[in-house]
Amino acid sequence: MTMEGMRLERRDAAGLSDVRPQLLDVYAEIYAARLSEEFHSVERFDERLGWNTEVPGFAAVVAYLDDTAVGYAYGCALQATTRWWRGLRTPVPPDATAETGVRTFALSELMVVERLRGTGAARRIHDALLRDRLEDRVTLLVEREHPKVRGLYEAWGYEWFGEVLPFADAPLYDALILRIGSGRHDRRNLSSDSD
Repeated sequence: MTMEGMRLERRDAAGLSDVRPQLLDVYAEIYAARLSEEFHSVERFDERLGWNTEVPGFAAVVAYLDDTAVGYAYGCALQATTRWWRGLRTPVPPDATAETGVRTFALSELMVVERLRGTGAARRIHDALLRDRLEDRVTLLVEREHPKVRGLYEAWGYEWFGEVLPFADAPLYDALILRIGSGRHDRRNLSSDSD
């Protein structure tokens, strides 16, 4: 399958409620083999999604083929009171995790259904989400057991930052950072497709 005809829609927190069931369906399809794990259950995912929508700077991009959601990405701006770095296990300078609400955009989820993997759809969704961000950097977490996914993000310019265990029952993650405000990442390279 190709991503020809894929349509992207930007959503803010208020505009997410009508598509939330579709997002949960996409999640359930992608994580079907792990839904019995409490951390990966649809209910826990929906809870985490809800937390994200309550944070200033929340944004999402949903991809559709015809009228069916086939992927999405979302995140929010890390606030001074964020718990994002709470489970960081790697020593870093204190200012490396100081957040201001305008320093770091946390990319909480990026997913596409299996039939669209390898088509460039994930990169297109990612770039559409980040295109207008004003933060200096983007961070995301990748499960340690998925080195291919980490390699994909590194190919997009992300760099390893440290190990994170965000919740007691969560898997171990690698935190990655992409600098977008320092000139190291040229925003003109982000897709300019209209949404």
